[in-house]
Amino acid sequence: MKFNKRQLVFLIIVVIASYFLVAYKLPYYIYKPGGADALNPIVQVEHGFESEGDMHLVTVRGGQATPIQYLLAKFNKHQEILPLDEVFPEGITEDEYFHAQLQVMENSQEAATVVAYEAAEKDITIDYEGVYIVSVVENMPAEGQLEVGDEIINIDNNKIEQTDDLMDYIETKRAGDKVNLTIIRDDEELTKEVSLKEFDDIDNRIGMGVSLVTDRSVTVNPKVNFSSGNIGGPSAGLMFSLEIYDQLTEQDLTHGYEIAGTGEVDYNANVIRIGGIDKKVIAADREGCDIFFAPHEGGAEDSNYNLAKQTADEIGTDMEIVPVDTFEDALNYLHSLD
Repeated sequence: MKFNKRQLVFLIIVVIASYFLVAYKLPYYIYKPGGADALNPIVQVEHGFESEGDMHLVTVRGGQATPIQYLLAKFNKHQEILPLDEVFPEGITEDEYFHAQLQVMENSQEAATVVAYEAAEKDITIDYEGVYIVSVVENMPAEGQLEVGDEIINIDNNKIEQTDDLMDYIETKRAGDKVNLTIIRDDEELTKEVSLKEFDDIDNRIGMGVSLVTDRSVTVNPKVNFSSGNIGGPSAGLMFSLEIYDQLTEQDLTHGYEIAGTGEVDYNANVIRIGGIDKKVIAADREGCDIFFAPHEGGAEDSNYNLAKQTADEIGTDMEIVPVDTFEDALNYLHSLD
């Protein structure tokens, strides 16, 4: 088939336009509903008990937008478009960001393990190996005094084993008070005097302006293994803890139901707000789940639970949306099922 010059130019324009629409990367990132994978293949407790139903890890998919994806997302209420620089912090590459998210996932798995083994009264040993600074906030008192990587070993001669020790002590202070920290930096013990200041954007809470992490070594019996692959972030914590508990205990916690949910879980078994819950409700509904746990946040008006319930009503699902503030709330609900 022969083309004249005009047809050839038109064909080239069509090819270029098609490529642009489906392949050109815009400076935007799109979040959309992901999957709702059963946790049995992902979490394996040694000699664990089996259940008739399943716990599900629910995810959100994300990717840099092409023009056609951007246009489709504009007309989809449950797809979220964000500028790329709001997703990846300045100076952080995409690979570095996802590596950090995988590390957060590992921390989430550890917290879930602690919560589940303690609730099931199984053998667990926790060794505290230091509290470390992971970031320093600009224009706060710690700037210039403390550095990323510093290990805090005591505050005003009170020993620090975990972040809660330091946070609980600071909560007894007022803005303008000073505290003396003993830190380890480059194998050298140093003393730093740091003032406390209100965080204007965090309900006027008092602090130095640092983010902390507790380095723990957790040993459990029976052993538990995770194979979560490239899934990152902290939001599977609640479902990890429920799956581990279900495998540790003889009673079938699922009662044959397909159970999904989301929420970070901390070492004290509190369930914490996460992002993208509307997309996770949709993913769980598509998988045919019967129950969905959502962070209640103490009944806050804009809680994850309220958004999850609103989304469930919008899509007309029969899935039961259950509010939880703690791991125990979820456990009690499942124990109450027939």
